Amino acid sequence: MSFSSLGLSEQLVRATSEQGYETPSPIQAKAIPAVLSGKDVMAAAQTGTGKTAGFTLPLLQRLSEKPRTGKGPRALILAPTRELAAQVHDNVARYSAYLPTRSAVVFGGVKINPQMMKLRKGLDVLVATPGRLMDLYQQNAVRLNEVEVLVLDEADRMLDMGFIRDIRKILALLPEKRQNLLFSATFSNEIRSLAQGLLDNPVQVEVAARNTTAERVKQSVYPVDQSQKTALLSKLVRDHSWEQVLVFTRTKHGANRLTQKLERDGITAAAIHGNKSQGARTRALNEFKQGDIRVLVATDIAARGLDIKQLPQVVNFELPNVPEDYVHRIGRTGRAGESGHALSLVSADEGKLLAGIEKLIKKQLPRTVVDGFEPTNNLPLKPKAKADPSKARKRPGGGNGKPRSFGAKPGGRSGNGNGNGGGGQRGRSQRASA
Repeated sequence: MSFSSLGLSEQLVRATSEQGYETPSPIQAKAIPAVLSGKDVMAAAQTGTGKTAGFTLPLLQRLSEKPRTGKGPRALILAPTRELAAQVHDNVARYSAYLPTRSAVVFGGVKINPQMMKLRKGLDVLVATPGRLMDLYQQNAVRLNEVEVLVLDEADRMLDMGFIRDIRKILALLPEKRQNLLFSATFSNEIRSLAQGLLDNPVQVEVAARNTTAERVKQSVYPVDQSQKTALLSKLVRDHSWEQVLVFTRTKHGANRLTQKLERDGITAAAIHGNKSQGARTRALNEFKQGDIRVLVATDIAARGLDIKQLPQVVNFELPNVPEDYVHRIGRTGRAGESGHALSLVSADEGKLLAGIEKLIKKQLPRTVVDGFEPTNNLPLKPKAKADPSKARKRPGGGNGKPRSFGAKPGGRSGNGNGNGGGGQRGRSQRASA
């Protein structure tokens, strides 16, 4: 199958070819004809499978079929983070190289006046984060009455970040007659609820089972005490000569602390998170892509939308509070057919979080203990088969009386006995400020 066989114009096929793409990915092969049909679309696929092209290419095709009559925008693409918005706009610009399409991207963290100037010139496609779009609308810098196509990209993340109120306000400003496209890495129950109120008899496209992890990504767990995580990470970077590794922490402060410790240990590193200016975030990402720094430390929100070709390693320095975020994190490697390795440094107090992840992805992750970094407490494994009741009666007191750390139930207390598990219910509020 080729892009031209999907109904795309010669200009778009030429642009995709120049980007090195000749054959559509599964999500593109299914989503592009659906979008071209003019129907609402609800699509889900693993990260790194080409979702962005799945909606930008047919969107550009539809816009090119009739000229712009007003100042637009005619297509509105909402994204949850600055990085993802910039990435999507970059794709729009590349794919529309041979079309008379004008596009712009707006997001917070930078001055608003230059963005207002771009909007005054008129455009076809606007990529925006919800907060900055509402700011611009309230200052009469943009009108949304000409929108023909609305795209919610990474809709699950937007809900997690608390953008639902802004999204509903934006929906109220749009023409009632329009095409709606909802793209996401996963289909949570909340997403399906949003889709019911937004989409009209949508075409559903899903190329992988819900919440699955990339097949090309090797996954492993390194049990280690919390106090030894930084030293183990430094050892792994050096021993394996990693030149490019993306590391995830739960919090902004944790990202800063880890970056400083790695730098003191002689490993070049930089952090990106919500407290960093957009210029600092862009500079750190560019230095990472160019190989000037070896380790990029990021929070979940800041890393959303990062598209780094041939990124070989992703490290979970801390497990995420929400299991679905694990799927998003490791999706940064093993993209576009490449292989990758995702490893997690897991301390005993994260046993509950690990059990939740393994339950979600329906597999047990192999454990690797590094010499010299043996953990004080063991991590829980899958639950054992239920004991024969008759045998249990013959062994009063539960056997040898040793503390049971292996064989704990998923979601139960880990071997250290404190049972804090990382505070899974705090995930939403922490991510909203990351």
